[in-house]
Amino acid sequence: MPFLALEIELAGPVATIWMNRPDLHNAFDENLITELTAACKALDDDRDVRVVILAGRGKSFSAGADLNWMKRAANNGIDENLDDARALANMLRVLAEMKKPTIARVQGAALGGGTGLTAACDIAVASTRAFFATSEVKFGIIPSAISPYVVRAIGARQAYRYFQSAERIAAERAYQIGLVHEVVEPEQLDAKVAEIVAALIQGGPLAQAAAKELIRAVDNQPINQTLVEDTAHRIAHLRATPEAKDGIAAFLDKRSPAWIGE
Repeated sequence: MPFLALEIELAGPVATIWMNRPDLHNAFDENLITELTAACKALDDDRDVRVVILAGRGKSFSAGADLNWMKRAANNGIDENLDDARALANMLRVLAEMKKPTIARVQGAALGGGTGLTAACDIAVASTRAFFATSEVKFGIIPSAISPYVVRAIGARQAYRYFQSAERIAAERAYQIGLVHEVVEPEQLDAKVAEIVAALIQGGPLAQAAAKELIRAVDNQPINQTLVEDTAHRIAHLRATPEAKDGIAAFLDKRSPAWIGE
């Protein structure tokens, strides 16, 4: 589908979704939410795409919700507001539950929903110029839709502080609390993303999708016989797949597995 607020860049097995509203700091409205949902679904279904990078054109990654959109929403009734909230929550879930590895490339401001997009990606790489905030309370609202992903990333204890204070979180602080995995100088940002992409391409695509499901299944669960049995079933079923058989044979034969090629 043609996009107005996004650009999709394909480079071999890597797809980059560029949020393309630089004059508005890639703030999102109903159109960008719809397009980003559609783009994530389309790329997840594309067998030629192995890794998806989420990035923003211009100085900012994403300044969160477009203020004009928020103003329109404030004048709407509860039903219209509920529809908007569901669309945003669904977009974040579609991004977070993609079968393929996702990387947030954060070069600048990532505020409100921008922090949520960062947390919803599997991996986040930030420039030293990046900064974050769950700033919603400054507008009399709460970071509701993004909360599952931000709390998952930074934990409830940190969320109690930042959800209420709306303080700006510098890149290094974001690294310390678990919001991002790497912080590099701006000129090194793309090289660090490429380094992680190269590592991801080495893994089996079915195994990576299964690994993401595994994390969701075991996170915060008690270690009991039910969980142990579930993990046993997961590895047993995966071992029987053609991908796993080829991966093990390739290692023993000292060759590349089929998903990498020669």
